[in-house]
Amino acid sequence: MSGHNKNKKLYNLLGYIIFFITFAVIITISIAVFVAVNREFQGNSTALAIIMILTILFLAGVCTLIDYFRRKITIQNPVNKILDATERLAEGDFSVRLDTDHAYGKYNDYDLIMENINVVARELGKSEILKSDFISNVSHEIKTPIAIIQNYTTLLQSKHISEEERNGYAKIVLEASKRLNNLVTNILKLNKLENQSITTEWEKVNIVSVLEECIISFEDILEEKELELNVDIDDCEIISSKTYLELIFNNLISNAIKFTDNGGKISILSKATADGVEVSVSDTGCGISKDAGAHIFDKFYQGDTSHSGEGNGLGLSLVKKVIDVLGGTINVQSEVGVGSTFTIRLKGRNE
Repeated sequence: MSGHNKNKKLYNLLGYIIFFITFAVIITISIAVFVAVNREFQGNSTALAIIMILTILFLAGVCTLIDYFRRKITIQNPVNKILDATERLAEGDFSVRLDTDHAYGKYNDYDLIMENINVVARELGKSEILKSDFISNVSHEIKTPIAIIQNYTTLLQSKHISEEERNGYAKIVLEASKRLNNLVTNILKLNKLENQSITTEWEKVNIVSVLEECIISFEDILEEKELELNVDIDDCEIISSKTYLELIFNNLISNAIKFTDNGGKISILSKATADGVEVSVSDTGCGISKDAGAHIFDKFYQGDTSHSGEGNGLGLSLVKKVIDVLGGTINVQSEVGVGSTFTIRLKGRNE
């Protein structure tokens, strides 16, 4: 921006110099014509006045013509380009791109406006793609549980199935409805977080208590999959949001369990830091490839499609958004076939 201001000052100075020179040339020509005509028509004031008026009109016409082309090139053309681009943007055409009239580093105000329009168009284009992808993914995720509910509800109406089959179908319908409910709930949470319409309730939170409550809620599935659980938690209290912390820890522990085969190991560690707390959740699961790791916080992204029926790809998006709200960071270290470690660093707020 400082470079632009410098160029702008030089551009304005050049304009003043050109105006001054033009004005000086006009005056000089007028004086020269007056001297020549006065010498030629001495005593004939009428002829002198007519010739001077014609000379002034001619010079004014030349200046006006020069100024017209100057304005057309330096003002009207870029303004028309900008107006055309903004009209296309208003109509939803986000592919619009403007070529600046000067090289980078020599931008004038119009070039800067054009460059800003290009940036806005690119961002709006990305938003439109994300919106389309979001709607497509939501539609897909909703269709699957609805289809399951419809199909198995039809089977439940049959009079020729055993009680055992009926209970099995009812369980499938219940799981599908839970999945649908979780999807809608997560979408609403994400929407509220992104629009900052959720008021964060700050309070003194004991990290040990929150983690213990979260771990206990997964006790049955941990035993079912015969997973070894290693817990090492420092006693630590920070000013944060218990609701948000529960959402973070539940999602990370749930993912660790989901992607770890029977008999695997899960570790949950926390330690107090100088300004908050650091919590890590590790597993010996399938791991995440480098390509998948670049997208794991994207909405609806599921790196391991073999577990796609167990979630909707919104969990880690929620975790990332919540951590951003709390003012923390999350890092992932993973190796395919070895496991993953998610590390969260949270800063405590002042009371």
